[in-house]
Amino acid sequence: MSKTDAIRAMKQARAEAQRVAAPTTRTAAPARAATPSSTPAVSPTAAPAASVDLVPEALCGHTAISGRRCTRPQSHAEKNHRYAA
Repeated sequence: MSKTDAIRAMKQARAEAQRVAAPTTRTAAPARAATPSSTPAVSPTAAPAASVDLVPEALCGHTAISGRRCTRPQSHAEKNHRYAA
């Protein structure tokens, strides 16, 4: 048996063990989700107010080599960019 075959066998054994253990947790989850009192009611008037706050500002959007984007305003006067972490 090669090293690759041994690794494949270990992965299959791990997947089988997870598949065997998973049904016990899945049967308990729908029983908790079936209670209607666990989800709070949301009023329809609250949704428009929340969407107004989610309007994004116009950002520079310059992309660094690492894939991060500049968080300064669009057409900023600063020479360098500020990237989000």
